[in-house]
Amino acid sequence: MTSAQVDTEKAPEGSEEGYERGLGSRQVQMIAIGGAIGVGLFLGAGANIAKAGPSLILMYALAGVIIFFIMRALGELLLYRPVSGSFAEYSREFLGPFFGYFTGWTYWLMWVVTGMAELTAAAIYVNYWFPSIHQWVTALVFLVVLFGVNLISVKLFGELEFWFSMVKVTALIGMIVIGLGVLTFGFSSAGDTAAVSNLWAFDGFFPKGVGSSLMTLQGVMFAYLAVELVGVTAGESEDPEKTLPKAINTLPWRIALFYVGALTVILCVVKWTEFAPGVSPFVAAFAKIGIPAGAAIVNFVVLTAALSSCNSGMYSTGRMLRNLADSGEAPAAFRKLSATRTPALGIAVSVAFMGIGVVLNYVVPEKAFGYVTSVATAAGIWTWLMILISHVLYRRAVDAGRLPASPFPAPGGAKCSYVAIAFLLFVTGLIAYDADSRVCLYVMAGWAAALGVGWAVLKSRTPQTARDRRPEFDEVG
Repeated sequence: MTSAQVDTEKAPEGSEEGYERGLGSRQVQMIAIGGAIGVGLFLGAGANIAKAGPSLILMYALAGVIIFFIMRALGELLLYRPVSGSFAEYSREFLGPFFGYFTGWTYWLMWVVTGMAELTAAAIYVNYWFPSIHQWVTALVFLVVLFGVNLISVKLFGELEFWFSMVKVTALIGMIVIGLGVLTFGFSSAGDTAAVSNLWAFDGFFPKGVGSSLMTLQGVMFAYLAVELVGVTAGESEDPEKTLPKAINTLPWRIALFYVGALTVILCVVKWTEFAPGVSPFVAAFAKIGIPAGAAIVNFVVLTAALSSCNSGMYSTGRMLRNLADSGEAPAAFRKLSATRTPALGIAVSVAFMGIGVVLNYVVPEKAFGYVTSVATAAGIWTWLMILISHVLYRRAVDAGRLPASPFPAPGGAKCSYVAIAFLLFVTGLIAYDADSRVCLYVMAGWAAALGVGWAVLKSRTPQTARDRRPEFDEVG
């Protein structure tokens, strides 16, 4: 072992030993906020508006309620036992080692393909200014730059995410204020047609029908991917008992303001029929308003959002691979930390796979975004289901007196988790029904088969890895 590495092979299972607790409250709060504002909103909303019209607002609100249920379930688990790579750890504890293995690798896949989506989106945004530059070239440049950033330190990652998120939040609030100004005072070239009645004046609130609106839920759920990132930061937060509940409890107003509020204002200012797939509705709205350089400024903001999410993806994949290695479910080399206490090898391998997104941008640039977002959504739904099922089983153990109660209980207990599970299964059914997105289920089936083979090999080589290692607890209370 070189001096540039920290050997953590003697760390206990699930341990965060070696990580630097370098994420303060300010950074965790902004990581949580930034996780709820990504390319799914800034770019993906354009295609969904074209499909559902103003009813997309209701779809975001409905999905937002479910996301809050998921996050409160996760919050209860995090305060019961805060660990980095939490989803895999809780699946391992409450459902058994195979589910921990499957969830950890699937969450890794989710972030790898999300990184591909963000790189694709970033390349599309750069084309706004430089249409002659090929998408794959821009995607490759961003991939290399963010990889370098992630190797430095978790403090730099946290600081970058803080400012990335600050740009997104400030810009969205600015857009809402300007949009309200257009609606109230009628200034700008959009002032004559801006009106709240735009929400229903063009073929009603559900112009394509309720069914078409429901079909957008898969895209809407992709927009919410990464809100669970605060769970991955648990092992590197300075004071998780205080910062994590605060970050989770602010989620409802973040969803209400940044998703429901921003979309409502935009669809009042510009009628929904003027938006098109592949174009950010925020960029299109500011172009319509006619503020000098407004569209270019918004394009810079949405570019920042894409890079922010890709940056988060590199952060989380490295941590998840290390968690898997800690449990013997990934090569032991992933357990080592660099001199700056980052899982450098895990990040490097993840970035190499994200490079597939660069290839997709070269081969099918017009379809790359849709392909990778559908796969990311399917992987994200699995992760959320594991969080919810783990929460239900945890509550049963608490009620039976086998585990201590969490200081941050989810409202409604396990009932809200059951509702969220039913909703996620419904969205999975919608994905299966839609011919365009159905391909992601085939990809996930292949992924499941590959993981099944990997698990069989793992059991044969190291039987102790497959042993049920759920801790036994004495009755409490």
